[in-house]
Amino acid sequence: MRRGDREIKNFAEIVDVIKKCDVCRIALNDNGYPYIVPLNFGIKAEGEQIVLYFHGAAEGKKYELIRLDDRAGFEMDCSHRLVTGADGCSCTMKYESVVGRGRIEIAPEDEKTKALAALMEQYHEGEFSCSASFPEEAVRKTTVFKLTVEQVSGKRNLK
Repeated sequence: MRRGDREIKNFAEIVDVIKKCDVCRIALNDNGYPYIVPLNFGIKAEGEQIVLYFHGAAEGKKYELIRLDDRAGFEMDCSHRLVTGADGCSCTMKYESVVGRGRIEIAPEDEKTKALAALMEQYHEGEFSCSASFPEEAVRKTTVFKLTVEQVSGKRNLK
């Protein structure tokens, strides 16, 4: 990383940045070109392992690409704020970001409910609790896929 002073080295801080984000962009291999898709996501971090969960319809291009090549890159960012210089001719951007790569796959049926709960937790203030279970019909129609992160790095400029 060129700007080592902006690197986030602490794993827990990287997870905190991820939890602040509201979109994760995944990049898949489309015949040698990146195919980038912005998605809502959920996160489960246990120890030093991150798993990102996504959901969607039952079919589509991203599923075709995942079946052909399970390698995926991802990026997410937050805390954006433009700061302009007093002279009006200079500026910088304040931000936090995370990039990484891993293996992506369709989640097994027995993992779907846990994955959907992780997605809901990402977008609820405070602790998410659902007094009822997810509607069975909705779960059945929803495809859940997961990205097991193999490499991750974080960067921030908030000063």
